[in-house]
Amino acid sequence: MGDAYTPGLTVTRSTLVRKTRRLPMPGTVVAKVGDKVSAQTVVARTALPGKVNIASLANLLGVMPDELAGVLTVAVGDPVTKGQVVARSKSFFGLFTSTATSPVDGVLESVSSVTGSAVFREPPIPVEVTAYVDGTIVEIIPDEGVIVESRAALVQGIFGLAGEVTAPIAMVAKRPDQPLEAGDLRAEHAGKIVVGGGRASLAALRKAIELEVAAVVCGGFAYQDVKELLGYDVGVAVTGNEPLATTLVVTEGFGDIAMARATFELLASLAGKRASVNGATQIRAGVIRPEVVVPHSEDAAATDADAVIGLDIGAPVRCIRAPYFGRIGVVSKLPVELHTMPSETKVRVLEVDFGKGDTIVVPRANVEVIER
Repeated sequence: MGDAYTPGLTVTRSTLVRKTRRLPMPGTVVAKVGDKVSAQTVVARTALPGKVNIASLANLLGVMPDELAGVLTVAVGDPVTKGQVVARSKSFFGLFTSTATSPVDGVLESVSSVTGSAVFREPPIPVEVTAYVDGTIVEIIPDEGVIVESRAALVQGIFGLAGEVTAPIAMVAKRPDQPLEAGDLRAEHAGKIVVGGGRASLAALRKAIELEVAAVVCGGFAYQDVKELLGYDVGVAVTGNEPLATTLVVTEGFGDIAMARATFELLASLAGKRASVNGATQIRAGVIRPEVVVPHSEDAAATDADAVIGLDIGAPVRCIRAPYFGRIGVVSKLPVELHTMPSETKVRVLEVDFGKGDTIVVPRANVEVIER
């Protein structure tokens, strides 16, 4: 059985997705409001300062720090190449010559007449931010980025690893409780978003990484396998930056848990379509959920008419407390009056129908709404 759920996951065929795409530092926004963009479209660019390398020129040349200005062969601010002579000094009446070279390709940024050290900065590191999802630019954040809006199917997960990928969806499982094993993955799945059913084994994820599968979406994953895969315990840290070739999205929780049927059927109906997947997860304040986003084509019907919003009769819910932990049903009654629990506390309750006449009454705090 899984360990925990976070209330309020969204699983819906159609919703309005807004993504803020922001540079890590000020730069240039290359898109404008109204632009139609694809997931791979670059919307903003900047350059991070290159790595700094420090060399003690005074020691290398055998001169005093305040003498460096007279022995430099390049000016401060000039570009340099690795191994290029940047300073030269002579001693013993010119009989011996000492030289200092640049340790990297880059720029001679500064020379200190106090410490005798020179600072060499490597070339700037270009950074580009893409739209991540197909959609429309609806807002510009000056010098920082954009906000992209898209009508899309959205599946939020409980836990994930690694970052953003965009690729077609490939269904591997035939049913939502079918485990994902290494033998299910083949060369044809390279570059695809593979959807399993129940728990994905550690061997399966390693095989996916070996095949360079873009992402694996599954119902469950063993918590101990996360540490085995990464070599460390993620704890309550923010995930999404793991150096993995394959992104992981777990839709239900840790353990042998089948994917919710509604989630599985939604993903199955989207097989072959390109999706944007992100494994980034944060379970502390400012919750970040891993996700699968499949933008609608422009001619697709985009309506939320059948969506159930909030906690209401007919809303799909998942129980998040024992003894019904993990069971999925629909709200069949929402009594107005308070209900006295065995602990003698009075709480609001609801009735959950699991089908075939199997109903229970539980506190409203003991369920999460699966938004569709």
